[in-house]
Amino acid sequence: MMLKGMTAWYLVRRTHVVKRGETILIHAAAGGVGLIVCQWAKHLGATVIGTVGDDEKAALAKRNGCDYPILYRHEDFVAKVNELTQGKKLPVVYNSVGKDTFYKSLDCLAPLGLMASFGQSSGAIGPVDIGILAAKGSLFLTRPTLNTYTASREDLLTAARELFEVVQSGAVKIAVNQTYPLREAAQAHRDLEGRKTTGSTVLTL
Repeated sequence: MMLKGMTAWYLVRRTHVVKRGETILIHAAAGGVGLIVCQWAKHLGATVIGTVGDDEKAALAKRNGCDYPILYRHEDFVAKVNELTQGKKLPVVYNSVGKDTFYKSLDCLAPLGLMASFGQSSGAIGPVDIGILAAKGSLFLTRPTLNTYTASREDLLTAARELFEVVQSGAVKIAVNQTYPLREAAQAHRDLEGRKTTGSTVLTL
């Protein structure tokens, strides 16, 4: 709850403060952070678009506040975002996938939009010519980390307090969808890399 929940906190409450009436995109919407972001953003009044890998993950994301799950292997998420926003595009994209979705995610942003690239499950993005940000509408790009957003005691307490508030109210539920004995940690990593997991994964003694 704490690591993924506070990551979701800084994304929707600090990196880009999600506002009622906005439409956002979260990649890996059925993942541990993704499910929390979907719920929290929905609680804040946003319309949530999310990319997922299969129908089962799409259903899971939808149950957790994702209004429009997109099966990214079968559907062009840029085209779908354009369709859903009637060409207006988005103020923010939250991207934990990395190289596979980086450039197409920029195409989902409205002028002056922000991409928060907070992970790289598909691999490192590599060098980027920042001129592309100008060409696509004076875009903003950030690579945030939880350590920075909770570096001060005050920020850490704020993150924890706001996270506990949304969980205790029932607005956000923490999904532990698979557990592995510690001796099967290698298999857990293989399943994570193979995108076979949803929600959070816990190792048990």
